[in-house]
Amino acid sequence: MRCFAVFLLPICFLPSTLAAASPRQPNIILVMADDLGWSDIGCYGGEIGTPHIDSMARDGLRFTQFYNNSICGPTRASLLTGLYCQQIGHAGERWNEPKDFTKCVTIGEVLQQVGYRTLMVGKWQGRDSPLDRGFDRFFGPMCQAKISYFNEVQRNPYFLDRKRLQLPVDFYLTDALNEHAVQFLEESVADKAPFFLYVAHIAPHWPLHARPGEVAKYRERYRTKGWDQARAVRFENQRDSGLLASSWKLSPRPPAIGDWANDPYKKWQAERMAVYAAQVAAIDRGVGQLLEALRHGDELDNTLIMFLSDNGAAPDGGLAPSASTFGFGPKSKNDGWRTDGVPIRPGSGPELMPGPHNTFAAYGRAWASVSNTPLRGTKLDGFEGGIRTPLVVRWPEVIREQGGITKQTGHVIDFMATCLDVADASYPAEFQGRRPLPLEGKSLLPIFLGQRRQPHEVLCWSVPRHHAIRSGRWKAIRLSRGGQWQLYDLEADGTETTDLAEREPALVKELANRFEAWQTRVASE
Repeated sequence: MRCFAVFLLPICFLPSTLAAASPRQPNIILVMADDLGWSDIGCYGGEIGTPHIDSMARDGLRFTQFYNNSICGPTRASLLTGLYCQQIGHAGERWNEPKDFTKCVTIGEVLQQVGYRTLMVGKWQGRDSPLDRGFDRFFGPMCQAKISYFNEVQRNPYFLDRKRLQLPVDFYLTDALNEHAVQFLEESVADKAPFFLYVAHIAPHWPLHARPGEVAKYRERYRTKGWDQARAVRFENQRDSGLLASSWKLSPRPPAIGDWANDPYKKWQAERMAVYAAQVAAIDRGVGQLLEALRHGDELDNTLIMFLSDNGAAPDGGLAPSASTFGFGPKSKNDGWRTDGVPIRPGSGPELMPGPHNTFAAYGRAWASVSNTPLRGTKLDGFEGGIRTPLVVRWPEVIREQGGITKQTGHVIDFMATCLDVADASYPAEFQGRRPLPLEGKSLLPIFLGQRRQPHEVLCWSVPRHHAIRSGRWKAIRLSRGGQWQLYDLEADGTETTDLAEREPALVKELANRFEAWQTRVASE
């Protein structure tokens, strides 16, 4: 019951503060990118054009130490429920399987009870429909197999609510998600109802698919400035903007990545990053459309908008991988083919540029290391490059310090508590025959209000490649299959370049014991 008791405190004293700011229930919009690196958006040092997300940062608040679960499904599970993903079925060999909702409730289910319209577009990884889990409207694919940004793929149909859709010939996934998000928002504004809108983008997750005109905007940039220069420039931008402590070093380039100057296939390599950049820009375009719809409906100031990523950048899909590389072998002779019979070609290489509908590729480890600048590691890792996400928050009626940066820690388990706090709702002891586990997350609202929040005593991760635990400035990490713990001082060394385990053996033992106690607890609940 410890976490539940901690959660109750902010709910008791903060709604009165919000009532003074606005007599109406605030709207809540949560936008999440998929496989976006920590530095890909402009306000975190990147060169990709993200003017609308950057405007949110200028008007609001950026977090420098916010965490996810290092992989898609587990992050979504924690985000929706306020629990560690292991408590609801993501453990061991089941780390990315659909969620088990028998021990929890979702944000949508609770907000429906206090009068919110609940809306979702995008990536849903459950076996059932979002309409069965607290959402009034839904548009998106069921995400049980491969994704094409241009076409439907076998075993991955698209739905509008419960109706299966035939996609138009000019379909592009990110644009469709943006359009339906705006449609759902406008319907709620017209009905004068407070709303919770969850936009779960699939971009910039592979495959590298983008419209040719969007790719062209970035092509020459990456041909003339390869991954070495891009990473160095992002690091300098982050230092100049105050995102990083001056003591931090740029994490070493992984040994498998060669010098840009020596790469023989620069045009192909640049095209990979150009397509990726176009995918990120399409997300930003949708954020701009949401902001404009709120402005037109006179709801811009009364809406809490949050933007983040589900995990760090993903290098998957190097030179011409097979389907099994991505964790899904063919289930039938047609599996992985478009429904119109045109095959998806695996991978890409110098002779096959990424971007068109009949390719299936990712951008590789070198560009992923740029995306995660200056952090160590990638998706699936417990290093900061796998688990740390940008979080940009805009809410003018509450966040008074425009353009602020907070170094307070947070985690996706905190979103449930935050949304309930904002909506003045209570977490149920019982819900439709279920007895939800006590919340693990804590409200972020004190941070929005410029206050110092009581931090999590510890945060823990059991992700595919690592076990990790953070307590205050200290973080311990080891391979998930066992081995020696490493220790890092994240305040002085946020890029995890200097292992202090031999210097602090007692601290390592204490953190290891606390991790084992956490792992036993979440596995047994």
